Amino acid sequence: MKVKGKALKVGSNIDTDVIIPGRYLTIENPLELAKHAFEPIYPGFTEKARKGVVLVAGGNFGCGSSREQAPLALKHAGVKAIIAESFARIFFRNSINIGLPVLVLKDSQRNFDEGDHVEIDLDKGIIENIAKKKRFQIKPLHPMVKEILEQGGLINYLKRHVKRADLK
Repeated sequence: MKVKGKALKVGSNIDTDVIIPGRYLTIENPLELAKHAFEPIYPGFTEKARKGVVLVAGGNFGCGSSREQAPLALKHAGVKAIIAESFARIFFRNSINIGLPVLVLKDSQRNFDEGDHVEIDLDKGIIENIAKKKRFQIKPLHPMVKEILEQGGLINYLKRHVKRADLK
């Protein structure tokens, strides 16, 4: 599975309250929710993300509350993957559950500039910054995590596996 997009950079310690402010948590339509992603700190984020981007962050991305709307808003805003130095555990798992690839890369902030073209090969565990001609080998994703991502999230993954179990 391959992911491509322009890099959009955010900082470290980005919490879920900043990713999607609490006042929008009653919105059920993910596309409407996405319009408010990063509203407090990144004016124009949704316009840039709409074209399909790879978010590049520092450490502790997705800290704070465990709201699953945060990765959902990012995915529906146009974020194809997130590369960060580290993730809050619940954000990491919520992202995988909705089919949004999250990848750990040391010094991610220093290796990408805003607008750099990023290509990710999830099967091989390779992240490339095409603009800077840099290639990074990361720990490949667990096969089950890759399958969840390929299926578009945990619900689709489970539906597929339940159908297989019913056939036996």
